[in-house]
Amino acid sequence: MPDSIDDLRARVNDFVEQRDWVQFHSPKNLAMAMIVEAAEVVEHFQWMTEADSRQLDQATKEQVGHELADTFVYLMRIAEVCGIDLIAAANAKIDLNAQKYPVDKCKGSNAKYTDYQ
Repeated sequence: MPDSIDDLRARVNDFVEQRDWVQFHSPKNLAMAMIVEAAEVVEHFQWMTEADSRQLDQATKEQVGHELADTFVYLMRIAEVCGIDLIAAANAKIDLNAQKYPVDKCKGSNAKYTDYQ
């Protein structure tokens, strides 16, 4: 089993290519599929209390894991098709967020960054 993001990406790409699904993997289609899968994650939590959502039973945890995996795979495919390095993009976004949300102004707060300006 792949244990790195690059190995997993290669495995997903191979899976898609073997099935001749590249033809269906436009950024638009992949984005739509990813949102559907993300909605399926939300569905598991829809009627839970906040406390319940922090203590999932094993069956629910497994089901949520499947939906998160589907969402993650579609995210990886969108990045692949668009030529985006997800690790670099995530690091750049964390750097941007660090500027938007300075620790001394936002620690312990859930306010939007525009409230700090």
